Amino acid sequence: MAGHPMAATPHELRVREARQQFFERGECADVELSQDVLRSWLRCRDSGVDFQYDGRGDPEGRLGLDEARARSEKLLSNAAGIMEHVFEQIRASGSMVILADNRGMILHSMGDPDFVSRAQRVALQPGSSWSEELRGTNAIGTTLVEAAAVEVNGAEHFLERNGILTCSASPVFNPAGEIAGVFDISGDYRGNQRHTLGLARLAAQLLEKRLFEIEFAREVLVAFHVRPECVGGLQEGLLAVSAEGRIVGANPVARALLGMTSAMPAGVEFSNLFRLSFGTFIDRCARDVCSLQALETRGSDPLYARLRGSVPVLGRTTARAENPAAAGRNETVGSGARPAPPCDRRNGRATLACLATGDERLQLALDRAARIMGKDIPLLIQGESGVGKELFARAFHYSSPRQDGPFVAVNCAAIPENLIESELFGYVGGAFTGARREGSVGKIQQAHGGTLFLDEIGDMPLAMQARLLRVLQERCVTPVGAQRQVPVDITLVCATHRVLRDSVRNGSFREDLYYRVNGLTVTLPPLRDRSDIRSIVANILAAELDGSRDAESVVISEEVLDFFERYPWPGNVRQLQNVIRVAVALLDADEHEILPLHLPEELFGADPMDDAESGQAAPVGDSRPGQAQVAVAAAGRSLDEIELDAISRVMHEVGGNVSAAARRLGISRNTLYRKIGRMN
Repeated sequence: MAGHPMAATPHELRVREARQQFFERGECADVELSQDVLRSWLRCRDSGVDFQYDGRGDPEGRLGLDEARARSEKLLSNAAGIMEHVFEQIRASGSMVILADNRGMILHSMGDPDFVSRAQRVALQPGSSWSEELRGTNAIGTTLVEAAAVEVNGAEHFLERNGILTCSASPVFNPAGEIAGVFDISGDYRGNQRHTLGLARLAAQLLEKRLFEIEFAREVLVAFHVRPECVGGLQEGLLAVSAEGRIVGANPVARALLGMTSAMPAGVEFSNLFRLSFGTFIDRCARDVCSLQALETRGSDPLYARLRGSVPVLGRTTARAENPAAAGRNETVGSGARPAPPCDRRNGRATLACLATGDERLQLALDRAARIMGKDIPLLIQGESGVGKELFARAFHYSSPRQDGPFVAVNCAAIPENLIESELFGYVGGAFTGARREGSVGKIQQAHGGTLFLDEIGDMPLAMQARLLRVLQERCVTPVGAQRQVPVDITLVCATHRVLRDSVRNGSFREDLYYRVNGLTVTLPPLRDRSDIRSIVANILAAELDGSRDAESVVISEEVLDFFERYPWPGNVRQLQNVIRVAVALLDADEHEILPLHLPEELFGADPMDDAESGQAAPVGDSRPGQAQVAVAAAGRSLDEIELDAISRVMHEVGGNVSAAARRLGISRNTLYRKIGRMN
């Protein structure tokens, strides 16, 4: 550092002098050192850390990093978006943003390329351990020991080689009050900024808040503060309350506001802390979900509170004797809830019971979805295109206590990006050019009291994701051009064919929204992997024949059913529905069995008549069931001879049925009659 072009400040000079005294004579003028840095120096000296250690042997390698990331997967996945946001604030400042686990291992970092390359020289990179035991005094390791935010500048680092750094770090606590990791901002020591430590603290608080909300996603969250303007911000206290009114979690801010120095005692009742019951508080919130409610505590200043999410339905506990699996176990049933209705397809309101056709993977999804009905838990349905995600969503709705409310479906991939905002949120008259004079109610508001189904949510534009997140947090929607929020009470069901975790990683889907929409994720298996294809075929056939002909009189041949079970079905259930619809349409009035000849040609590749007309034999091993090979030797024969030979063979295969032969040949019956006349 002696040859550095920038002159050292008086403070830096005094720190260097204190450092020299400490390492040469074992003395230290602590007036120039913060107490946490001085304590760390003493710990490092007493434990034998070598201040000239060069750090060789780090990082631990890819295997160690992968294991550390796996241990802290929830921390890492929730921190990614926050790290990107913080880095945008300090970009081009010669800095980097770092996340470390609770052992000091760096899990992830991002920063300005020039500084990142310099930081790698001192192993400030993913895979390296920055524990105090290994690297002496440094912001990450010392924060873990002190359990508090720490700033270490230049020569304050115990190792000489780290004197090029200035580092500000803050611990990240999990909902249990334990340190889950460290959020750090590091840069060139010459560019130290006073606000950096505060920025690291804010980022850590935001991450803690996310971890708390995810941990208690199935509980009622109450946000509060002594100052109403702080409710909704990072400084708000959060309580997680069970449906029975017991407090099961409190974040550090909540404990501080309530005067608690340690973790919340288990089983504390809401009414033990406040001068009203939990039920009364919920009733007040239900009357105006967007307004703050006053909460009088038992001994401190009044607080201002709001529910996070929709107003829950508080219910009674009952054991369902008719369900053996529930015997001896209490389940919460919302007031006004009723048992899911049995399967009845006649009214167009298929329930989850209608979808139970024997496949184990599907049954698991049905059972899991049934357990969250009537609870404020969003459902995310994943699966390939065509597996029946919307059908599953409708069945979930018609099985739930909201079955008499609206079911509003929105295909996020089908609405133009410039229209999706007004489509979802609605607008007031004259809000934009082309708007209707009377305005329009958006899909979210239309779903009030029922279910909002967002299909292909993975294709929603990022700008709309931010607005949707706000609606899900506040349960209020503001139409385009409006000044007033409108309360909404919805059950949210989303679906996507994408892997949303991958979309989060590549930045096309907001991480905070991801954790809002996947309260419970179910994955529907593709048709090729299902064991209940015959049951599915029977249900589809019954639906196609309903009202058109006697369903019991039409059957599907065993040959076709075997083929259906072997076919890979790239289009899944949607493709199977189309195939059966075509087969039923091709049945003549006197036909009652669906045979291979009634199936669409595209299932089997090239049309065999194309081969006949080109003078080529149909390929041996053609997958079409029951299809005779129309092998025609083209050499020395006219087209008329080839055609008549093909007709003769097909007529023989179908037993002289002219209608069936015409379908096989791809011509009308009149044309076939005319050609047969030429044969005679």
